[in-house]
Amino acid sequence: MNPLLNKLNPYPFERLRGLLAGVVPNPELSAVNLSIGEPKHPTPKVITDALANNFSGLSSYPATAGSEGLRLALANWLTNRYGLLNVDPKRHVLPVLGSREALFSLAQVIIDPTPTKGEAPIVLSPNPFYQIYEGAALLAGAQAYYLDQDPASGFACNWDGIPAAILARTQLLFVCSPGNPTGRVMPLAEWKKVFELADKYGFVIASDECYSEIWHSSPPLGALEAAQKLGRNWDRIISFTSLSKRSNAPGLRSGFVSGDPEILAKFLLYRTYHGSAMSLMVQAASTAAWSDETHVLQNRAQYAAKYEATCAPLNQALPCPMPDAGFYYWLKVPGSDEQFVQDLYRQCNVLSLPGSYLSRENLGFNPGSGYIRLALVESLETCKTGADRLISFVASHAV
Repeated sequence: MNPLLNKLNPYPFERLRGLLAGVVPNPELSAVNLSIGEPKHPTPKVITDALANNFSGLSSYPATAGSEGLRLALANWLTNRYGLLNVDPKRHVLPVLGSREALFSLAQVIIDPTPTKGEAPIVLSPNPFYQIYEGAALLAGAQAYYLDQDPASGFACNWDGIPAAILARTQLLFVCSPGNPTGRVMPLAEWKKVFELADKYGFVIASDECYSEIWHSSPPLGALEAAQKLGRNWDRIISFTSLSKRSNAPGLRSGFVSGDPEILAKFLLYRTYHGSAMSLMVQAASTAAWSDETHVLQNRAQYAAKYEATCAPLNQALPCPMPDAGFYYWLKVPGSDEQFVQDLYRQCNVLSLPGSYLSRENLGFNPGSGYIRLALVESLETCKTGADRLISFVASHAV
């Protein structure tokens, strides 16, 4: 067996199941699950119709590179969404089976695991983070180096605080904007700093943008868009986008990557062997989804209504900053985040996720400790119910 598998940490929801084993929720209250970021809005008709009309695609092997029509739809979406210039459907985009699969497999393509002077290569990751970043690094033979997101700086990473010796070993940087779990969007000045580091030390930037279409006041800046605004090319930049959140289609397993054409060519080679071609049926549905914005506007409006109904009331009980984008609350809670989650579940039948499960102890401190993540994925009424119960719980807890 691959010994690197022994380095993998339990997934957050596996840890949550263990935490709640034996905890009996209040049987008088209906269950409210705000723990997992799984979209619950109905999948749009434009997608389901395309699936229903393309069963014939199941009789053919698909090309890993995707159909000409899908890649054109992806290129057009990038042009319309970010104002990107000269997006080549043949060189700058590649369909993938959701951003999770692509984030993981890109690391296997990028990382050269050969130790330099006896030291393993480095993959930089925000902390807290999406656990796929860590697993991808470890199974590629690299070492994860965590960049704590400081609440005092609005959950920005301290890019200037990374030791030069670490940067010299860095081969890949994961960034997530809008961030999971904080909802923070990286501004242009921060992208400039990241690009400068990448250009100086030669590492690749993997920009996870799967929450990019759920925003509240203005559309988030993307990595390729930031590079264009700064007059930089797309060398060593790969962005990841998905239909899971944008289009309420997590089960479709459809997304795409875009950016540096030389990296994408190597990534395509890897994926050809990896057996990760998207079925023609899913390609047809994906083409329809990326070509339609009406359902995206409707989806965004539903999340906006949930934030409008819950943010101000929650803020009376706990510090509840409005995130820039995404569908999470990242809430500071009194005492232990694990104990808070257990007690909230036991007394109120509301399921949340301890923030410490989304981060790693770094320099003796876990930056997710004392936080919980709430996912506003259920219906408006269910989210309001969950918020009301949490408010009452905090009030009674304080007493």
